[in-house]
Amino acid sequence: MNLVRTAMLLAFMTALFMAVGYLIGGSGGMMIALVIAAAMNMFSYWNADKMVLRMHHAVEVDARSAPEYYGIVRQLAERADLPMPKVYLIKNDQPNAFATGRNPSNAAVAATTGLLARLTHEEVAGVMAHELAHVKHRDTLTMTITATLAGAIAMLGNFALFFRGGRDNPLGIVGALLAMFLAPVAAAMVQMAISRTREYSADRGGAEICGNPMWLASALGKIAGAAKNIVNDDAERNPATAHMFIINPLAGLRMDNLFTTHPPTESRIAALRQMAGEFSGGADFSNERGPADAVASSGPWGRNPGKPRPKGPWS
Repeated sequence: MNLVRTAMLLAFMTALFMAVGYLIGGSGGMMIALVIAAAMNMFSYWNADKMVLRMHHAVEVDARSAPEYYGIVRQLAERADLPMPKVYLIKNDQPNAFATGRNPSNAAVAATTGLLARLTHEEVAGVMAHELAHVKHRDTLTMTITATLAGAIAMLGNFALFFRGGRDNPLGIVGALLAMFLAPVAAAMVQMAISRTREYSADRGGAEICGNPMWLASALGKIAGAAKNIVNDDAERNPATAHMFIINPLAGLRMDNLFTTHPPTESRIAALRQMAGEFSGGADFSNERGPADAVASSGPWGRNPGKPRPKGPWS
């Protein structure tokens, strides 16, 4: 089903790209858009994940540079029977996370420093389990390709007035205006359509992976509250990637937020609370401490509050 869904998405986004090309340059513009869209589809399949990570200035980490964070992902990947994904850290105060990659063997997960600083060990596990559920469900290919094509469509719409419609375009300047205003809206609606139902599915899958729905429920409440008050500059510059995050990273500064790509956080939390009775307990992450974490176990991160925290991506 995911292969069929991805193929249908590619076909629709390609048709939308061609329609924008026609509105700008007539039949010639449509053919040029078809060639560009075909090239972008191929490029996106192999490289869109790297592009998204670069857009958000993500830095790869390992067991030495981020022992706790990396250890959580490693144990969750084992519980989910998934290959170990690449692990990235984004220096950003807004708590958030996303997954990307064309398949589970080429997947990556990324979390912001704000998320690691504000959430407990268990809440981070709930968030990363949600992202691994996206990987397991093979949502990441569709979500990443959509981000690339939606961004391209929005960019093409922004150039519409510059071209002012080709001579072969019967709509002329009207076509250019339609492309400018309708193309980004259409791309946003596609993002909304493919993302909202998948978040519920990934919430349930994440709860099954980590073993405790309340970890993710608690994390969603904290992330949603903080995300409204902290602007994510990289996300604002690249709104086409918003649907990839666990919580909408846009602060409502643009019209993109009119078409929210995520279901209401309150509904997601309510669904997770209903699931809580089905679970007896979550995974034990007590063994996921690296050498830099060898301190007395106490509190949500397994540290004695009276002792200083080691420096690194967690501080």
